[in-house]
Amino acid sequence: MPRPIINVDECSACGICVDTCAEGVLDIVGDATTVVNEDACTGCAECMEECPMGAIEEIEED
Repeated sequence: MPRPIINVDECSACGICVDTCAEGVLDIVGDATTVVNEDACTGCAECMEECPMGAIEEIEED
């Protein structure tokens, strides 16, 4: 199952990905987006597509 990985050096904590994620996988903690509910990720990749900074990638996990 895929899961998002946030590059905190690239993340601007704009919140677009948080608002995009219907599953509540992401949240802003401090000054960056963080994966808070990894198990809920469906792998839709909408967070990656909407991130204006290109700070999100998804990796495949078994």
